[in-house]
Amino acid sequence: MRRTLSLPLALAATAVAVTAIPGVSVGATTPDTVRWGPCSEKPEKAASSRLECSTLEVPLDYRDPDGRQIEIAISRLASENPSRRRGVLLTDPGGPGITGLGFPAVLAASGLPQNVLDSYDVIGFDPRGVGRSTPVTCDLTPDQQARGNVPPYAHTAADVAREAGNARTVAEQCATSRTAWMLPHTTTANTARDMDRIRAALGEPKLSYLGHSYGTYLGAVYTTMFPERSDRIVLDSNLGPGGYDVTAMRLLARGLEDRFPDFAAFAAAHPEYGLGTTPEQVRAKFFDLAKRLEANPVQGYDGTLFRGITFDRLYSDADLPKVAELWQALDTDQPPPPNPPLANMENFMAARFSVICGDTRWPETVREYQRNVAVDRQKYPMLGGATASIGPCAFWPDKRVEPPVHIGDRGPSNVLMVQNERDPGTPLAGARKLRQAFGERATMVTADQGGHGVYPFGPNTCANDAVTAFLTTGQRPSQDLACAAEPSK
Repeated sequence: MRRTLSLPLALAATAVAVTAIPGVSVGATTPDTVRWGPCSEKPEKAASSRLECSTLEVPLDYRDPDGRQIEIAISRLASENPSRRRGVLLTDPGGPGITGLGFPAVLAASGLPQNVLDSYDVIGFDPRGVGRSTPVTCDLTPDQQARGNVPPYAHTAADVAREAGNARTVAEQCATSRTAWMLPHTTTANTARDMDRIRAALGEPKLSYLGHSYGTYLGAVYTTMFPERSDRIVLDSNLGPGGYDVTAMRLLARGLEDRFPDFAAFAAAHPEYGLGTTPEQVRAKFFDLAKRLEANPVQGYDGTLFRGITFDRLYSDADLPKVAELWQALDTDQPPPPNPPLANMENFMAARFSVICGDTRWPETVREYQRNVAVDRQKYPMLGGATASIGPCAFWPDKRVEPPVHIGDRGPSNVLMVQNERDPGTPLAGARKLRQAFGERATMVTADQGGHGVYPFGPNTCANDAVTAFLTTGQRPSQDLACAAEPSK
């Protein structure tokens, strides 16, 4: 079974004219109608018995605020020290397509500092189309779900042309599914408007925010559309200016190349895995295994899945031994570790396609993807043949209700970006473009470490302390800060 790559836990100087719909209270979005109660999902209850849940109604189409409504599920990890409470800290784990209801509890369990927990009610939510927030579907079959949301690795132009048929079929299914009416409105801009409705529903004049991966683009869009309602904005593991557009998708291949030397050094230092005694030998083993598995898959592991699982597990230093163990098993014809499918895969993929295909326009000709594959397969051979290839966005319905939001430097100086130097999912190259677009609005902290996600998960005290100080005091570094490498804890 081919598992999806973890895409991510995802900006020019002048913003386009996108009307920010005011966060006025309507219907269920008045402060006195937010009724908190227990969260019904078992993982959330297990993670934190203090986590509470509720729902809000928001407009499907903000151009018609009194028209059809959809539900947004929200959660709260309330501060236990109200005397020190600053306000609310809305959070997003990334995606798009990932549920965020349990994320406040995950952050608390992962070491979110107590003074941050004391200062804020930490808020989570399922973005529109996801999980318990009026979910979308593309009626994907089990086989389509198993194929994942990144195309198979293309070695030739014919491979791209062959995959075009599968991509077109998925796009047509999304466009004719029972939730097709949501497609034009399941966008990052509308999710940002939903965030402002959450703010209004909680009775808060401003919103602080902690977003990871794709959540950085969501936060950037929110603070562009609602600058006067943005308090302290933290963007962790940053996408580039266009969010999850074709550029970001292709950049994933560079992310693997940036990150892979960390694994190669680890495997070379542990000869017991038999993958090589030098980083060069470990890299050669990657291509050897990929070629062998393309010719003869082993228990469902073909070349594309091998590349994808390797990419996926390089998100965390803690998973480097798991990557080595998988390679060792495949290299020695031993049973590989089980690869369970992700939960709610159909909704995850449908919501992801809805957002990334609806936010921006993608190339629409097979020939352009063939050219992109030819370039990236040479430039980034480990993954470029997959991330540059064709997907459903090439055949997405043309209807767009508004242009993308372009992130610029107009607004308060209240954005703190934090970024690993060797992040496979949101490479530093994209983060630098976002930093440039924000201008004086942002300060960026980079950590000399690999993996996806800095705060509060990573071991770099310098980077973590900078984020904590900003969230609790409002103070950022006076200029961009480069944090040196620190030993893993």
